[in-house]
Amino acid sequence: MAGAARLYAFDGDASWGGYEMVSGRWFTRPGEAAVPGTFLAATGARIGDTVTLTDHGEAVAVRIVGEVFHPTNNLLVFTDAATFAATKPTLVAASYHIGLTDGTDVTGYVTGLNSVLASSGFTAQHGQSGDSSDTIVLLNALAALLTLMLVAVAGMGVLNMVVLDTRERVRDLGIHKALGMTPWQTTTMVIASVIVTGLTGGAIGTSAGVALHRVVVPAMGHNAGITLPVTVTDVYQPAGLALLGLGGLLIAILGALLPAGWAARTRTAVALRTE
Repeated sequence: MAGAARLYAFDGDASWGGYEMVSGRWFTRPGEAAVPGTFLAATGARIGDTVTLTDHGEAVAVRIVGEVFHPTNNLLVFTDAATFAATKPTLVAASYHIGLTDGTDVTGYVTGLNSVLASSGFTAQHGQSGDSSDTIVLLNALAALLTLMLVAVAGMGVLNMVVLDTRERVRDLGIHKALGMTPWQTTTMVIASVIVTGLTGGAIGTSAGVALHRVVVPAMGHNAGITLPVTVTDVYQPAGLALLGLGGLLIAILGALLPAGWAARTRTAVALRTE
């Protein structure tokens, strides 16, 4: 394939730089390269293949050892600077990546470094991880919007079900009220009637949601022209799944509050006259 590719050549170990690997591994020696999915799709190459890059008329063979997550439509190649030592012996660094120890005040460090570099014409800025890319933000926003819509629909469904059930049982409620049931007990009884439904719905919904997530999110990334890494698709932990399951119970209780309040406020005589 003939075409231009942008080269990122690192002097030293850059595996800590925040690049997420979709498959394979980061390069560890000269002659190896990591490329995004757009490069693989455009060239038809696979991990393990050797491709020939031409730089200033000189052919340089590199072996692809991994697919890196980098949302872009450009053809990129990440490799060791020594790979192009023969074609670019006077290669000059365009930027420097600095790794800070845990607990370091990044903002303070950048501010202090910029004050030192002010007279040299260089500037320091925060690095951005793959999680902050516009594509990931868009996917997260879309997922959040769909979640809110589904929660609203589920809540309305519970509300409709409990309203119908309460109206059908209004005479029974009147009898209970006549026998001394308090408004608080009436509210509790109506809410208790949806607990099993909420727990069952939460369990089924969580299982179905995880299954759909594993299908839909990669498909969304594929439509955007990127392959998402495992850190984006495999995000559910047991504790989080348990909370999501309890979310079904919470939705059921919230949906039952209005009918429960109506049942508690209904006068005994009115309830007994209702057929």
